[in-house]
Amino acid sequence: MDTGTHIVMGVALSGLALADPVVSADPVITSTVAVGVIVGSLIPDIDTVLKLRNNAVYIRNHRGITHSIPAVLLWPLVISIVLSLFEPSVNFLHLWAWTFLAVFLHVFVDIFNSYGTQALRPFSKKWVAIGVINTFDPVIFVLHIIALLAWWIGTDPVPTIMVLYVVIFFYYLLRFAVKAAVKRAVYNTVPDAVEIFIAPTIRFFQWRVAASSETCHYVGRAYGRSVNIYDRFEREPMPVSPEIEAAMTDPNIAAFVSFSTIYRWSVSSVGDLYEVRLIDLRYRSKGYYPFVAVAHIDKNLTVINSYTGWIFSEDKLRKKLNFIPNS
Repeated sequence: MDTGTHIVMGVALSGLALADPVVSADPVITSTVAVGVIVGSLIPDIDTVLKLRNNAVYIRNHRGITHSIPAVLLWPLVISIVLSLFEPSVNFLHLWAWTFLAVFLHVFVDIFNSYGTQALRPFSKKWVAIGVINTFDPVIFVLHIIALLAWWIGTDPVPTIMVLYVVIFFYYLLRFAVKAAVKRAVYNTVPDAVEIFIAPTIRFFQWRVAASSETCHYVGRAYGRSVNIYDRFEREPMPVSPEIEAAMTDPNIAAFVSFSTIYRWSVSSVGDLYEVRLIDLRYRSKGYYPFVAVAHIDKNLTVINSYTGWIFSEDKLRKKLNFIPNS
């Protein structure tokens, strides 16, 4: 989920913590647990700082080890120890338990996005991505805001937040049902599909759709049970050549391949260079495919520049690559 949603989730959970008599008995403990819960709701996304290095490192590692089983156990312990140093009177066990719940919920809700997490590490590096909730879901966010406003004007936070969670639980069930209907519609539209990617959007009834058969890639959108296919690409194996082999060893290209499940490739000459471009088909936006990986290889099979990430124009891509083609 997005940072804003994780924040309101943390605040809501701090209200639910008042159901614990140890927490509610002392205002100092209440505030300390609230801090622990809110920090716990945000701490797994500390790996966002990897963007400061480069996109390849970020793509490979975001929601990776910081969302793993060891991290879910470690974060609450670290947060609780630090807060206990500032407030020794706090009940460590209860502080840890509520902080653990906050960290666990952060990782748990993230698996329902299309990006997913490596929540099963160290047992598996597989990305767990159920893809029924958009990274920012306005319904979930607004429901939290309503509940928090109700708490602010004087309602009992415990039953208020419990009602919130019950409503959200049924909302998740509804999203599963809608996605299942979309998947059936995609199979009706592309009956020979061997791979299907369905991702939610910010709009309730609209879903991104990418499907692959043995011979073609299909890209479109679903509106309810209606599927519109916008683009169709012939599916061809990437040719084997020294230039492509060199490109595939580049960190940006390797990061893209590790993340993207449905993509097409293009190979071209750009001046004296060889360009390998991989284009993710899952995130079509206004007729453009913004998530790409590009590598330029010279005659000595050296990658002289590369990039992976979100780009919405060729001019911006050239600036990212610091590349000016020969006229």
